[in-house]
Amino acid sequence: MELIVARHREDLVKARGEGAVALVPTMGALHEGHRSLIRLARERADHVVVSVFVNPLQFGPNEDFSRYPRTFDADLEVCRAEGVDVVFAPSAEDMYRPDRQVSVNAGHMGTVVEGASRPGHFDGVLTVVLKLFNLVRPDVAVFGQKDAQQLALIRRMVADLDLPVEIVGAPTVREPDGLALSSRNRYLSGDERTVALALSRALRAGAAESVPSAILATARSVLDAAGDRLGLDYLVLVDPATFAQARETHAGPAVLAVAARVGTTRLIDNVVLTLTPA
Repeated sequence: MELIVARHREDLVKARGEGAVALVPTMGALHEGHRSLIRLARERADHVVVSVFVNPLQFGPNEDFSRYPRTFDADLEVCRAEGVDVVFAPSAEDMYRPDRQVSVNAGHMGTVVEGASRPGHFDGVLTVVLKLFNLVRPDVAVFGQKDAQQLALIRRMVADLDLPVEIVGAPTVREPDGLALSSRNRYLSGDERTVALALSRALRAGAAESVPSAILATARSVLDAAGDRLGLDYLVLVDPATFAQARETHAGPAVLAVAARVGTTRLIDNVVLTLTPA
Protein backbone atom coordinates (compact mmCIF):
# COMPACT_ATOMS: atom_id res chain seq x y z
CA MET A 1 0.00 0.00 0.00
CA GLU A 2 1.34 3.44 -0.91
CA LEU A 3 1.99 5.85 1.93
CA ILE A 4 -0.75 8.45 2.28
CA VAL A 5 0.24 11.94 3.42
CA ALA A 6 -2.68 13.76 5.05
CA ARG A 7 -2.09 17.48 5.44
CA HIS A 8 -5.56 18.41 6.68
CA ARG A 9 -8.02 16.86 9.09
CA GLU A 10 -10.42 16.23 6.21
CA ASP A 11 -7.72 14.22 4.39
CA LEU A 12 -7.13 12.19 7.54
CA VAL A 13 -10.76 11.13 7.77
CA LYS A 14 -10.63 9.85 4.19
CA ALA A 15 -7.33 8.03 4.75
CA ARG A 16 -8.33 6.07 7.85
CA GLY A 17 -8.62 2.40 6.92
CA GLU A 18 -10.77 -0.39 8.27
CA GLY A 19 -9.55 -2.39 11.22
CA ALA A 20 -7.49 -1.49 14.28
CA VAL A 21 -5.42 1.69 14.06
CA ALA A 22 -2.22 2.46 15.97
CA LEU A 23 -1.00 6.05 16.30
CA VAL A 24 2.62 7.10 16.80
CA PRO A 25 2.67 10.82 17.65
CA THR A 26 5.97 12.53 16.78
CA MET A 27 7.44 15.96 16.16
CA GLY A 28 9.41 14.62 13.21
CA ALA A 29 13.20 14.40 12.87
CA LEU A 30 12.66 10.65 13.02
CA HIS A 31 15.45 8.35 14.19
CA GLU A 32 15.89 4.72 15.25
CA GLY A 33 13.93 5.36 18.42
CA HIS A 34 10.92 6.39 16.36
CA ARG A 35 11.40 3.35 14.13
CA SER A 36 11.10 1.15 17.21
CA LEU A 37 7.80 2.85 18.09
CA ILE A 38 6.49 2.31 14.58
CA ARG A 39 7.46 -1.36 14.63
CA LEU A 40 5.72 -1.85 17.96
CA ALA A 41 2.64 -0.09 16.57
CA ARG A 42 2.67 -2.42 13.56
CA GLU A 43 2.54 -5.42 15.91
CA ARG A 44 -0.54 -4.00 17.63
CA ALA A 45 -2.79 -2.92 14.76
CA ASP A 46 -3.82 -3.33 11.14
CA HIS A 47 -2.93 0.24 10.20
CA VAL A 48 -0.25 2.62 11.49
CA VAL A 49 -0.63 6.40 11.50
CA VAL A 50 2.39 8.57 12.29
CA SER A 51 1.74 12.20 13.10
CA VAL A 52 4.50 14.72 12.33
CA PHE A 53 3.76 18.01 14.04
CA VAL A 54 6.06 20.37 15.94
CA ASN A 55 3.58 21.47 18.57
CA PRO A 56 4.00 25.14 19.50
CA LEU A 57 1.94 24.78 22.67
CA GLN A 58 4.58 22.68 24.42
CA PHE A 59 7.47 25.10 23.92
CA GLY A 60 8.16 27.91 26.36
CA PRO A 61 9.13 31.44 25.25
CA ASN A 62 12.86 30.78 25.66
CA GLU A 63 12.89 27.25 24.23
CA ASP A 64 13.96 25.91 20.85
CA PHE A 65 10.71 25.88 18.84
CA SER A 66 12.18 27.84 15.93
CA ARG A 67 15.33 25.71 15.72
CA TYR A 68 13.72 22.35 16.42
CA PRO A 69 14.82 20.10 13.51
CA ARG A 70 12.33 19.78 10.68
CA THR A 71 13.27 17.03 8.22
CA PHE A 72 9.97 16.14 6.61
CA ASP A 73 11.27 14.53 3.40
CA ALA A 74 13.61 12.28 5.38
CA ASP A 75 10.77 11.50 7.79
CA LEU A 76 8.61 10.32 4.91
CA GLU A 77 11.36 7.98 3.76
CA VAL A 78 11.57 6.47 7.25
CA CYS A 79 7.81 5.98 7.28
CA ARG A 80 7.84 4.36 3.84
CA ALA A 81 10.63 2.02 4.87
CA GLU A 82 8.71 1.01 8.01
CA GLY A 83 5.44 0.37 6.17
CA VAL A 84 3.47 3.25 7.71
CA ASP A 85 0.03 3.64 6.17
CA VAL A 86 -0.67 7.31 6.85
CA VAL A 87 1.45 10.31 7.83
CA PHE A 88 -0.63 13.09 9.35
CA ALA A 89 1.29 16.36 8.99
CA PRO A 90 -1.01 19.30 9.71
CA SER A 91 -0.03 22.94 9.95
CA ALA A 92 -0.42 24.80 13.24
CA GLU A 93 -3.27 26.73 11.64
CA ASP A 94 -5.06 23.49 10.81
CA MET A 95 -4.54 22.06 14.29
CA TYR A 96 -5.45 25.13 16.33
CA ARG A 97 -8.29 27.54 15.67
CA PRO A 98 -7.26 31.22 15.86
CA ASP A 99 -9.81 31.81 18.63
CA ARG A 100 -8.87 28.66 20.60
CA GLN A 101 -9.73 28.98 24.30
CA VAL A 102 -9.84 25.47 25.80
CA SER A 103 -6.73 23.45 26.69
CA VAL A 104 -6.02 20.40 28.83
CA ASN A 105 -4.70 21.12 32.31
CA ALA A 106 -2.09 18.54 33.35
CA GLY A 107 -2.86 19.00 37.04
CA HIS A 108 -0.33 18.76 39.85
CA MET A 109 1.75 16.07 38.13
CA GLY A 110 2.30 18.49 35.28
CA THR A 111 3.98 20.99 37.60
CA VAL A 112 6.68 18.78 39.17
CA VAL A 113 10.07 17.51 37.92
CA GLU A 114 10.09 18.28 34.17
CA GLY A 115 6.97 20.40 34.61
CA ALA A 116 8.71 22.58 37.21
CA SER A 117 11.50 23.31 34.73
CA ARG A 118 9.10 23.86 31.82
CA PRO A 119 5.91 25.53 33.11
CA GLY A 120 2.92 24.80 30.91
CA HIS A 121 4.81 22.22 28.85
CA PHE A 122 2.60 19.29 29.76
CA ASP A 123 -0.58 21.29 29.25
CA GLY A 124 0.57 21.73 25.66
CA VAL A 125 1.53 18.08 25.30
CA LEU A 126 -1.78 16.76 26.61
CA THR A 127 -3.76 19.23 24.52
CA VAL A 128 -2.16 18.13 21.26
CA VAL A 129 -2.31 14.44 22.19
CA LEU A 130 -6.00 14.67 22.99
CA LYS A 131 -6.62 16.44 19.68
CA LEU A 132 -4.68 13.73 17.83
CA PHE A 133 -6.71 11.04 19.57
CA ASN A 134 -9.93 12.76 18.53
CA LEU A 135 -8.80 13.25 14.93
CA VAL A 136 -7.14 9.88 14.29
CA ARG A 137 -9.40 7.81 16.60
CA PRO A 138 -6.73 5.18 17.26
CA ASP A 139 -7.26 1.96 19.12
CA VAL A 140 -3.64 2.02 20.32
CA ALA A 141 -1.10 4.81 20.76
CA VAL A 142 2.63 4.22 21.25
CA PHE A 143 4.94 6.54 23.21
CA GLY A 144 8.58 6.23 24.25
CA GLN A 145 9.64 5.57 27.82
CA LYS A 146 12.40 8.18 27.41
CA ASP A 147 9.72 10.80 28.03
CA ALA A 148 8.63 9.03 31.20
CA GLN A 149 6.65 11.86 32.77
CA GLN A 150 4.87 12.52 29.49
CA LEU A 151 3.94 8.83 29.29
CA ALA A 152 2.64 8.86 32.87
CA LEU A 153 0.53 11.95 32.23
CA ILE A 154 -0.93 10.54 29.02
CA ARG A 155 -1.90 7.37 30.87
CA ARG A 156 -3.51 9.55 33.54
CA MET A 157 -5.40 11.62 30.98
CA VAL A 158 -6.73 8.47 29.31
CA ALA A 159 -7.89 7.13 32.67
CA ASP A 160 -9.36 10.39 33.96
CA LEU A 161 -11.17 11.28 30.74
CA ASP A 162 -12.25 7.71 29.86
CA LEU A 163 -10.57 7.78 26.47
CA PRO A 164 -10.94 4.56 24.45
CA VAL A 165 -7.23 4.26 23.62
CA GLU A 166 -4.70 1.68 24.79
CA ILE A 167 -1.42 3.37 25.71
CA VAL A 168 1.75 1.37 25.02
CA GLY A 169 5.13 2.45 26.39
CA ALA A 170 8.20 1.51 24.35
CA PRO A 171 11.71 1.04 25.79
CA THR A 172 14.29 3.79 25.29
CA VAL A 173 16.59 3.18 22.34
CA ARG A 174 20.25 4.06 22.87
CA GLU A 175 23.39 4.56 20.87
CA PRO A 176 26.05 1.85 21.40
CA ASP A 177 27.80 4.16 23.89
CA GLY A 178 24.62 4.54 25.95
CA LEU A 179 23.39 7.98 24.86
CA ALA A 180 19.60 7.96 24.59
CA LEU A 181 18.46 8.72 21.06
CA SER A 182 16.95 12.17 20.70
CA SER A 183 16.25 14.54 17.85
CA ARG A 184 18.24 17.13 19.81
CA ASN A 185 21.45 15.04 19.82
CA ARG A 186 22.32 16.53 16.43
CA TYR A 187 22.97 19.85 18.18
CA LEU A 188 25.85 18.40 20.19
CA SER A 189 29.45 18.96 19.13
CA GLY A 190 31.86 16.05 19.45
CA ASP A 191 33.14 17.27 22.83
CA GLU A 192 29.63 18.00 24.06
CA ARG A 193 28.50 14.52 23.10
CA THR A 194 31.26 13.06 25.25
CA VAL A 195 30.08 15.18 28.19
CA ALA A 196 26.46 14.12 27.56
CA LEU A 197 27.39 10.47 28.14
CA ALA A 198 27.54 11.30 31.84
CA LEU A 199 23.72 11.15 31.92
CA SER A 200 23.46 7.49 30.97
CA ARG A 201 26.53 6.61 33.07
CA ALA A 202 24.92 8.22 36.09
CA LEU A 203 21.69 6.30 35.56
CA ARG A 204 23.54 3.00 35.24
CA ALA A 205 25.58 3.70 38.36
CA GLY A 206 22.53 4.69 40.36
CA ALA A 207 20.60 1.64 39.19
CA ALA A 208 23.27 -0.60 40.74
CA GLU A 209 22.25 0.63 44.21
CA SER A 210 19.25 -0.61 46.15
CA VAL A 211 17.85 2.21 48.29
CA PRO A 212 16.79 5.72 47.20
CA SER A 213 19.44 7.70 49.08
CA ALA A 214 22.27 5.56 47.69
CA ILE A 215 20.77 5.56 44.20
CA LEU A 216 20.65 9.35 44.10
CA ALA A 217 24.04 9.88 45.76
CA THR A 218 25.83 7.50 43.40
CA ALA A 219 24.20 8.96 40.30
CA ARG A 220 24.93 12.50 41.49
CA SER A 221 28.62 11.71 41.98
CA VAL A 222 28.90 10.67 38.33
CA LEU A 223 27.22 13.88 37.17
CA ASP A 224 29.41 16.01 39.44
CA ALA A 225 32.50 14.40 37.92
CA ALA A 226 31.50 15.84 34.53
CA GLY A 227 32.28 19.30 35.88
CA ASP A 228 30.71 22.60 34.92
CA ARG A 229 30.30 21.62 31.26
CA LEU A 230 27.18 19.77 32.33
CA GLY A 231 24.49 22.01 33.78
CA LEU A 232 22.29 19.76 35.92
CA ASP A 233 18.61 20.67 35.97
CA TYR A 234 17.34 17.82 38.11
CA LEU A 235 18.09 14.31 39.27
CA VAL A 236 15.13 12.57 40.91
CA LEU A 237 13.86 9.17 41.93
CA VAL A 238 10.08 9.08 41.61
CA ASP A 239 7.02 6.87 41.53
CA PRO A 240 6.38 6.17 37.81
CA ALA A 241 2.61 6.64 38.12
CA THR A 242 2.54 9.90 40.09
CA PHE A 243 6.07 11.35 39.79
CA ALA A 244 6.06 11.92 43.54
CA GLN A 245 9.50 11.63 45.14
CA ALA A 246 10.30 8.08 46.21
CA ARG A 247 10.70 7.73 49.97
CA GLU A 248 13.55 5.76 51.53
CA THR A 249 11.13 2.88 52.16
CA HIS A 250 9.80 2.86 48.58
CA ALA A 251 9.14 -0.60 47.17
CA GLY A 252 8.19 -1.49 43.63
CA PRO A 253 8.75 0.36 40.36
CA ALA A 254 10.59 3.69 40.39
CA VAL A 255 12.00 6.02 37.75
CA LEU A 256 15.45 7.54 38.10
CA ALA A 257 15.27 10.62 35.87
CA VAL A 258 17.78 13.30 34.92
CA ALA A 259 17.75 16.49 32.87
CA ALA A 260 20.80 18.58 32.07
CA ARG A 261 22.07 21.15 29.62
CA VAL A 262 25.21 20.46 27.62
CA GLY A 263 26.22 23.55 25.71
CA THR A 264 22.94 24.96 24.40
CA THR A 265 21.24 21.56 24.26
CA ARG A 266 18.91 20.31 26.98
CA LEU A 267 18.78 16.52 27.32
CA ILE A 268 16.63 14.18 29.40
CA ASP A 269 17.03 10.51 30.24
CA ASN A 270 15.70 7.98 32.72
CA VAL A 271 15.81 4.36 33.76
CA VAL A 272 13.07 2.26 35.33
CA LEU A 273 14.04 0.41 38.52
CA THR A 274 12.30 -2.07 40.79
CA LEU A 275 13.08 -1.51 44.46
CA THR A 276 12.54 -4.13 47.11
CA PRO A 277 12.04 -3.31 50.81
CA ALA A 278 15.05 -3.88 53.05
